[in-house]
Amino acid sequence: MPSKNMLPKGQRRRTVRPEYVATRGVEEILPPPVPVIDFEDLEEDSDIRTFIADPAAANLRLDQYLAQALPDISRARVQLLIEAGQVRVDGHPAKPKQKLHGGESIEIEGTPQPAPLHAVPEDIPLDILHEDQHLAVINKPAGMMVHAGAGSTDDSRNRGTLVNALLFHFAKLSDIGGDLRPGIVHRLDKQTSGLILVAKDDSTHRKLGEMFSQRQVAKTYIALVHGHIKKDDTTVTLPIARDLIRRTRMTTRRADGRTAVSHIHVLERLTTPYGPFTLVQVRIETGRTHQIRVHLQSLGHPVVGDTLYGAPHIVPGLATELQLDRNFLHATHLSFTHPQAGKQLDIHAPLPAELESFLKAIRTD
Repeated sequence: MPSKNMLPKGQRRRTVRPEYVATRGVEEILPPPVPVIDFEDLEEDSDIRTFIADPAAANLRLDQYLAQALPDISRARVQLLIEAGQVRVDGHPAKPKQKLHGGESIEIEGTPQPAPLHAVPEDIPLDILHEDQHLAVINKPAGMMVHAGAGSTDDSRNRGTLVNALLFHFAKLSDIGGDLRPGIVHRLDKQTSGLILVAKDDSTHRKLGEMFSQRQVAKTYIALVHGHIKKDDTTVTLPIARDLIRRTRMTTRRADGRTAVSHIHVLERLTTPYGPFTLVQVRIETGRTHQIRVHLQSLGHPVVGDTLYGAPHIVPGLATELQLDRNFLHATHLSFTHPQAGKQLDIHAPLPAELESFLKAIRTD
C-alpha cells in the first residue's frame, strides 16, 4: 500500500531537489548560502580577527556557518580552531554544535594548527632523476600522495606518501614545510604522475619558492582528453576557486577565484573505436589546485580517467571496454636554473607504462 507521504502518482520520478538543479554549473550567478568572508582581509595588527555573523547564519551550527563563510578553510580546520579554543562567540568560548541566531560577534584567534603527524621514514622505491647536495627531482608514480592531509589524525594515512619515502632515501630535507611537508616545494595530485622538485636545505627551498612565484620554473604536462580540441593552441586564463557545492572539486565559475594560466598545445587528434581523443601538451604558469584538470574540463574536454571532472569510469568501444584507474595526466618536463649552482636543468620523464599501454590500446583496436 502506498505511503501517505509518497508523491502523487506521475510525480514520483522527481528525485533531484530543484535547488540543487538550479545551482549546477552556475555558481557565478547564484550567491553562496551565506556571504563569504575573506579570511585574509580580517588580518589586522593583532592575531585576532573579528566579524559579525550574517543574518543568514540563523539556525546554522557554528562550524557549518564558518565552513561556508570561510570557503578556503575546510570544515575540519574550522573544527580544529573551535576545539583549540581559538573561536569565541560574543566573548565566550565556542562549541562546534553551537547554534547561531545571526548578529553574533565572532572572534577567531590565530590559524588552525593540526597536530603534527611526525612522518616516519619508509623504504619505498623512488625514481630519482636528478640529485645533488641541494635538491632532487623525483618521478612520482600515480596513486602516491605527496604528503598526508593536514586534517589527518590517523597514523595509517601518514604512510606510503612521497614524504615517507624521501625521509628514508635522503639524510636531510628542508624544514620550511614543517613536519608535514619536509622538502616539499610544490605538489602533484595523487593520481597524477611525473616530476616533482624536492629541496634538501632551507636556503634552496626559499629560492625555489621565489622562482615558482615569479614563474621562473617551466612545467610541462602531457594529457589525453576526451573529444577533439579544435584549436591547435589555446590559452585558458579562467580563475580557479573551490566549488561551494562539491568541496572536493575546484571550479572556474566563481568570480573570486585565484589567477590561473594554462597554455594548451595539441600534439595529436585520435579517432578511435572508443571515440575521439586529443593528446595535448600543457604548460602552466601558475600552480593552482587541480588547475590543468579544471581548465581542460572548462573547455568541455575532461582528462581521460578523471571522473571527478566528468570523465567516464569506463570507455566503451565497439567490441571491448577500456578502464584507466588514474588520470591520464603526467608532469613530463621541468626546466629551471639551479638556485645554488646557477646552471640550467632540463629534466624529462617519459610517459609511464600504463599510459603508454592505454594509448596503444585505443590506437590499435
